[in-house]
Amino acid sequence: MTMRNVSVIGGGTMGNGIAHVFAQKGYQVTLIDIRQEALDKALATITKNLDRLLTKERIDEATKTATLANITTNTDLKEGVSNADLVVEAATENTDLKLKIFKDIDAAAPANCILASNTSSISITKIAAVTQRPEKVIGMHFMNPVPIMKLVEVITGFKTDQAVTETIISLSKDLGKVPALTADYPGFIANRILMPMINEAIISLHEGVAGVEEIDTIMKLGMAHPMGPLQLADFIGLDVCKAILEVLHEGLGNPKYAPSPLLVNMVTSGDLGAKSGRGFYDYSHGTKELIVAPSFR
Repeated sequence: MTMRNVSVIGGGTMGNGIAHVFAQKGYQVTLIDIRQEALDKALATITKNLDRLLTKERIDEATKTATLANITTNTDLKEGVSNADLVVEAATENTDLKLKIFKDIDAAAPANCILASNTSSISITKIAAVTQRPEKVIGMHFMNPVPIMKLVEVITGFKTDQAVTETIISLSKDLGKVPALTADYPGFIANRILMPMINEAIISLHEGVAGVEEIDTIMKLGMAHPMGPLQLADFIGLDVCKAILEVLHEGLGNPKYAPSPLLVNMVTSGDLGAKSGRGFYDYSHGTKELIVAPSFR
């Protein structure tokens, strides 16, 4: 199947990154969000990231110009997916929201269009079941930051057609990514392994086993992780971590996946990590220096 027109739903961090990588590889991209301000912010972010690549001489000016020219925006989902060969949904990690979006996409997209979700934990089979084309529904879980990270976790639903899977694997490679195939079980592989580690780090902090800096230092220097689990949780978003753990807890029925009470309290209070300015670290000072949030000193 020839892929030329790609619609990306969601102008947030993941959505604008996905739009960026497709557009840079020459695909015609329609970036869709219900809010024009989100689309304007997304385009500004893509431009900033392209400028960074330009400064580092990883792209030239012509590539930047062509990439931006390959992206159009739309606040109307029905119109935005009407000519798509592939739709990639990158909305908030909320089951009800994703199910509604996929019902709407299914009704508006061409019959041969593949519908993909960037979900990091929600069942592809469950998403596919609300459509009339479950064989054409698949997971494409990109990693953040999308323009930099190589992995795409490809998740097959119970009824995903083999030809669709092969198309998405080939497409991922064309984007310069490394696809890794997983089955459709809660958390897939990336988050089924990552989130319990992050949760255990939070539990260890909550129980006073070690402090924020100590936990992150041990994992960075002892396990060769590029960043510690608490800093990574801040980067992902504590609300996202909590949501994924809840999917794991519900889907696998094992109490070991239950979110730490500390994580629950932080999310409830609005401390969501880097995006809110405060999580396990304080980001309000506006520098890259990590300052442990006062309540954890």
